[in-house]
Amino acid sequence: MVTLDKVLELANQLTNEQQEMLVDIFKERMIVRRRQEIASDAQKTIADFKSGKLKSMTDEEAIADLREYLNLDLEE
Repeated sequence: MVTLDKVLELANQLTNEQQEMLVDIFKERMIVRRRQEIASDAQKTIADFKSGKLKSMTDEEAIADLREYLNLDLEE
């Protein structure tokens, strides 16, 4: 099994330029992965809305629900 310590040990053996490239590559991959997660969540939300699992709300209703949720979360 590869551990974080092992990866860091190997990365430290790279030149500074290679380490910078590695950081850039990982940052880009993380950005791509996060975009994919957001797109997937959006598709699921749209499907839930179209199937009637979610209701349409005005901005005032959405803000009120959010405030209620946050107040309940803070009280727990």
